[in-house]
Amino acid sequence: MSFWVAVVVPLMVSLLGALYLIGFFRRRRPNEPPLDIGLIPWLGHALHFRNDNLDFLQSMQKKHGDIFTILIAGQYFTFFMDPLSFDGIIREARSKLDFMSYAAELVLRVFRFEASHDTHKIIEVCSVKHLKGEGLVVMIQPMMDTLQAVLFQWQETSKEDPKSWKEDGLYHFCYNTVFRAGYLALYGTEPVKGENQKEKAKRKDQHHTEELYVEFCKYDKLFPRLSYALLTPWEWVQVKNLWNYFWKVLSVKNIYQKENTSRWISDHDQQLAESGISEEMRDRYMFLLLYLALSSLSPVSFWLLEYLMKHPKAMEEVKKEILEVVKKSGQEVTSHEKPLNVTKEMLNQTPILDSALEKTLRLVSTSFLIRVVLQDMDLKLHNGKTYLLRKGDKIGLFPYLSVHMDPEIHPDPQVFKYDRFLSQNGNKKEFFKNDEKVKYFTMPFGAGTSMCPGRYFATKEIKLFTFLMLACFDLELINQQEEIPPISKTRYGFSVIHPMNDVQFRYRCWC
Repeated sequence: MSFWVAVVVPLMVSLLGALYLIGFFRRRRPNEPPLDIGLIPWLGHALHFRNDNLDFLQSMQKKHGDIFTILIAGQYFTFFMDPLSFDGIIREARSKLDFMSYAAELVLRVFRFEASHDTHKIIEVCSVKHLKGEGLVVMIQPMMDTLQAVLFQWQETSKEDPKSWKEDGLYHFCYNTVFRAGYLALYGTEPVKGENQKEKAKRKDQHHTEELYVEFCKYDKLFPRLSYALLTPWEWVQVKNLWNYFWKVLSVKNIYQKENTSRWISDHDQQLAESGISEEMRDRYMFLLLYLALSSLSPVSFWLLEYLMKHPKAMEEVKKEILEVVKKSGQEVTSHEKPLNVTKEMLNQTPILDSALEKTLRLVSTSFLIRVVLQDMDLKLHNGKTYLLRKGDKIGLFPYLSVHMDPEIHPDPQVFKYDRFLSQNGNKKEFFKNDEKVKYFTMPFGAGTSMCPGRYFATKEIKLFTFLMLACFDLELINQQEEIPPISKTRYGFSVIHPMNDVQFRYRCWC
């Protein structure tokens, strides 16, 4: 008998402990938000959330209202859906609501990089130094050069009339062009060893960036499932192979053999080395920077051009504005051998393009804002109600659903109105909900401590690509009647949504 007691009691204790850890015994306490743990222990609502978190959150909001706590893969998330309450959450002290611990957890999972407070500080310092003000002016020049090099490289080898129409998938064209140009501008080009080696170096860059682009797309496709830690065994093998590929290709040893590597990249590595970060971790960090810098630019560029081509009036107005800026600068598009010199000042003279881009970002930016609750705390909402939040839980905001697609804040939210953000008198346009001004009426780059540090560089890159495309090319959709492609639902929550299918278009160089 004593033998069975010795066996059964530890088993029961282990079982009860496991049930406790997976949330089996969690119950809603007084003043806590509604609790919905789903039917599957530990997983909770993870499968529905992973497959279509927009639909899932809409169903939870309909069921529970503007605040609720849900179980997702062993973690409890409290979502706040009222945008008028966002400000209190975003401005809450870091000692109570923390972004860094969640970011470090995610970065370790998807990049195998061990982030710390020091590395976050390095990102902030380098971003302020190079991605704003005069540093941004310096960053724009190489991006302009590499964009024009990639856009016109086919003319150097093709026997076709350079002014003939070319056809391609718009998504493929934008992703390939922006990614390759961005990589060369940030991570450098093949060194030229002698004047007669210049063409050889250019061909090597072309081959290298094409290969890198293919592997990057593979990783980007797996990224949502990797973030949720819900990969199949075969997908895990793919991810590990991709990690090893990028860590090797983007190793600091390889980067320092390049020419024209951006100071943004070299300063990051220098500060990491000085803080005692190992070379292995610095290699991984280089891949992290590549993904952060380029994963969203190409999809946004695609959506912006797609919306402009689907709306001829918008295309006409934006193109007219760009050509006027070119003319005012004293330049003209005459030959790809004499490219445009597009400056930061020129990009600051395009309010219509700005509005079209801001409208596009509102339609396609779907990032979550996550905070970790560091201590049991009370949080008062805009409606005056106070809720108790538990230490260790996470808070989630989903601006795409709560703000961007709210018809009261943005009438006809699904419609592309290129001048939606243009005011008639030059003042900043205001937006309202329940007759109250909405502070965060669009949040494509996050807010507060999780505000994207590279947002100024990102918008300038997208504008620069669009500027060059409309200044140097005629663009047409092959089928103007074709519907705007449906979006991949698995991308909700991950920066920018992707189309389910490509759209065929054709382009013709003016020069």
